[in-house]
Amino acid sequence: MESCVPPGFRFHPTDEELVGYYLKKKVASQKIDLDVIRDIDLYRIEPWDLQERCRIGYEEQNEWYFFSHKDKKYPTGTRTNRATMAGFWKATGRDKAVYDKTKLIGMRKTLVFYKGRAPNGQKTDWIMHEYRLESEENGPPQASESSLNSRQEHEYCHFLFPIVFVYGQGFGIHY
Repeated sequence: MESCVPPGFRFHPTDEELVGYYLKKKVASQKIDLDVIRDIDLYRIEPWDLQERCRIGYEEQNEWYFFSHKDKKYPTGTRTNRATMAGFWKATGRDKAVYDKTKLIGMRKTLVFYKGRAPNGQKTDWIMHEYRLESEENGPPQASESSLNSRQEHEYCHFLFPIVFVYGQGFGIHY
């Protein structure tokens, strides 16, 4: 895909900007002024293939930003399927609240990529941050994805368009 930014452009938004501007506009189907975040199917792409698909500008990068839908593990369930052909993304630690000043606007989940299949996967250096919209009405920041009811899921659409970025060591290296 051709770059839509001039040479020297750097894209390094804060968590607040990712959630409060980019993700909010994406969920509302509003135009984003500069089209720098690609839509991809994260679960059909291995982390080492992201550089080519999500490049911004002309220089090498070690961070990539994109929108992707969330797959459910089971059609009627609430668990998320984060597997690819070569491995899986595993959540690590607690979700971090994202605030616009003092107002809760979203959550950030950190995930690590493991090659192979659970529970015997091999941990890699690939790390992903996944964002979702949240509001004070949804409950406390530590509320888990599975605790949200289907009305909230549809209303806030944060299961449909999380924004994530991934970084890892090297480019095109298979871990």
